[in-house]
Amino acid sequence: MQNRGKLLIVEDEKIALKNLVHAMKKEGYEVSGAQNGTAALALIESQIFDVVLTDLRMEKVDGMQVLKKCRERSMETEVIVITGYATTESAVEAMKGGAFYYIAKPFRLDEVRQVVGEAIEKIGLKRENRQLREQIENYEGRVKIISQDPHMLRLLEMARQVAPTDCNVLITGQSGTGKELFARYLHYNSARADEPFLAVNCGAFNEQLLSNELFGHEKGAFTGALTLKKGLIESAAGGTLFLDEITEMSPAMQVKLLRVIQEREVLRLGGVQTVKTDVRYIAATNRDMQEVSKDGSFRQDLYFRLNVVNLHIPPLRERSGDLVLLCYFFLKKFAVLMKKEVTEISPEALAVLDGYDFPGNVRELENVIERGVAINTGNTIEVAHLPDNLRELSVRAFKKKEGRIPSLEEQEKAYIRWVLKEMGGNQTVAAQMLGINRVSLWRKLKSYEMDEGGA
Repeated sequence: MQNRGKLLIVEDEKIALKNLVHAMKKEGYEVSGAQNGTAALALIESQIFDVVLTDLRMEKVDGMQVLKKCRERSMETEVIVITGYATTESAVEAMKGGAFYYIAKPFRLDEVRQVVGEAIEKIGLKRENRQLREQIENYEGRVKIISQDPHMLRLLEMARQVAPTDCNVLITGQSGTGKELFARYLHYNSARADEPFLAVNCGAFNEQLLSNELFGHEKGAFTGALTLKKGLIESAAGGTLFLDEITEMSPAMQVKLLRVIQEREVLRLGGVQTVKTDVRYIAATNRDMQEVSKDGSFRQDLYFRLNVVNLHIPPLRERSGDLVLLCYFFLKKFAVLMKKEVTEISPEALAVLDGYDFPGNVRELENVIERGVAINTGNTIEVAHLPDNLRELSVRAFKKKEGRIPSLEEQEKAYIRWVLKEMGGNQTVAAQMLGINRVSLWRKLKSYEMDEGGA
């Protein structure tokens, strides 16, 4: 019989203990018994149990002490308290202490079986949720940037070199390319990794609100300021502050920020005493910083302060070979988050995605894959799971070519060529993507008089 879980039964009546141990072993549990609280504490100290059933009133060490020890040793262990002296007070005390259930003597064996089964089920759910959280943290915690594009790899290498230096960095690129992701990458690869990473979109606030967000205020600084509020600059002490859409900041705010960066101190609104700051600044924009600094809408001195190192992230359409890589990364991510068994993207859907320019860049691709997983009832994202504008693109792709409809052979040849190119000429991986074996791909290349690279 499959082991359903690990139980400890603590009961000072020898016959009752023997009967309970026997009954629960018959249910498929691995069971240990203890005839007093002292023996129970020794067992709990030496091993982890899924469920502990304990008598409440025992000499020297009672059930509440057993419960407390279980909570200290493992938060996943569920404790069921059994007593022949049931009172409202003892029940409340046990539940407040973290007991899963409270059973009064005399009890029915069926009741114990049911309660233990429910406790085991709860433990299983907690473990499943913990594993899911761990998987999610792998995607959303420490930053992972996915790329095999040569330019992106050079950017990542530069970011790795710059991260420990503590200098300010300006990240430029179109919306959706991953500027905040790079900012987080810099932070988590620096000596500040264990300190705060705070981000603010400078275009999301008017001047007054942004000033309050960044610099904070003293109690009574204005009507409604009932308490002191630390701004983001002060709150990011020891860590990193990411200023997104920095070019949307007003000229007056630029002056204030410049002073904070130069003097390394901040003055709260309504304050008279400055506060020392130790913050690394990373700024980002989707605009041409040289142009906005030349036309006067952005201060050149602040631009120079922020632009110690510049990282320009290319749009997705210029990242050769990254599309398929990112598709499967996002597919796995959202399959985990949504608890779905979606593991594949059909060749037809990949061809449609490859033919699209993605003006929204990586963020748009992520949304497309998230949608595909969300509405999927099978295990493969098909063309039908793509947004309407992309499905229309798939229809246009099969319209007449040079006044005629292309043959199936021409379409297959073109598709094989594309897959080989995306896979860097690796025929084994290309064959897997095509859903055929390596020999079949070799035969098609020979049949279509294509060289091994697909040309």
